[in-house]
Amino acid sequence: MLSRQALLRSVRAAASQRALATQTRSFASPAASNAKVQPPVALFGLDGTYATALYTAAVKTSSLEPTAKALSSLGSLVEKDAKLITILDAPTLSIADRSAIIAELEKATGAAGQTVKSFLTTLAENNRLRLLPGICSKFGELMSASRGEVELTVTSAQPLDGKTLSRLETAVAKSAYVGQGKKLKVTNTINPDIIGGLVVEIGDRTIDLSVSSKIAKMNKLLQDTL
Repeated sequence: MLSRQALLRSVRAAASQRALATQTRSFASPAASNAKVQPPVALFGLDGTYATALYTAAVKTSSLEPTAKALSSLGSLVEKDAKLITILDAPTLSIADRSAIIAELEKATGAAGQTVKSFLTTLAENNRLRLLPGICSKFGELMSASRGEVELTVTSAQPLDGKTLSRLETAVAKSAYVGQGKKLKVTNTINPDIIGGLVVEIGDRTIDLSVSSKIAKMNKLLQDTL
């Protein structure tokens, strides 16, 4: 038999889920509310829930690509502006503050679509603007999956030229790491700490060919031997 405390926890959890569902439904199109949309991948966490709800709303309103473009711009903006992230994290934002933030975000990113506007308003009304960086990232995952893209991240100590990246892309595209019909989305990140070589990440797989990794293995071998 459930204890009183356990029962209360269950009721609160159910109420919380219903409240979140109401929040995320609030920016979906009423006219298309009966259409069934299956997200390409399952996401978790509160930011994943909002990203999935936005994806669903965008599909129903036939505004997926403009929404993706706006979310990409929003993600870049919050990633580069540390001050903005601090502002979004503030728990005491007034209604006027939130409205001003939304207006500035729309202006800075050209987020003119009604779906994105309604989405930002929903986040503000529920004091969830601090989730924006995570939502933008998760929405990007949904879009990559819907386009059949596989993320290929190549980390190097210095920027790689286009020819080198093209050769890597061609080699990886022919490997078993990439499924048939999939497209590679290549990103070159810079990390001087690896000293040299490369760290290649394909989906959830990592191939560490960096000089720093080789030095670490050599040091361990020496320590174990001595």
